Amino acid sequence: MSKVIGYTQGTFDMFHIGHLNLIKNAKRHCDYLVVGVNDDVLVESYKKKRPIVPVKERAEIIRAIKYVDEVVITSTLDKKEIWNQVRFDEIYIGDDWKGNARWEKTGEDMKELGVRLVFLPYTKDTSSTMLREKLKDF
Repeated sequence: MSKVIGYTQGTFDMFHIGHLNLIKNAKRHCDYLVVGVNDDVLVESYKKKRPIVPVKERAEIIRAIKYVDEVVITSTLDKKEIWNQVRFDEIYIGDDWKGNARWEKTGEDMKELGVRLVFLPYTKDTSSTMLREKLKDF
């Protein structure tokens, strides 16, 4: 029986319980979990703001989590490009993206490669954006 290689990706800025839940749930679905950490330039290109924690520090935090088998720093959101490097069997994303046109297309693209897109429960009570807003009050 072959091992299932799983992949998830994120910014993981100001690491919080939502990030941990995503990683923990992803590991429950696979034997070997690779986590992509978006580099600072990539994050700024789509979020229009720089992460508070630099990419090397964010990657080190993710690397220290017991559910994570490998960390890659990535400069692309193109999952086909990442698949060419990592060769994962499943890709995980929060279910808050279900129905999103970009993720529907990603699911179709991944299916062509034999990769299964798996939506995992999203932690609604916290996010990096919420943390940023709370910090403004101090």
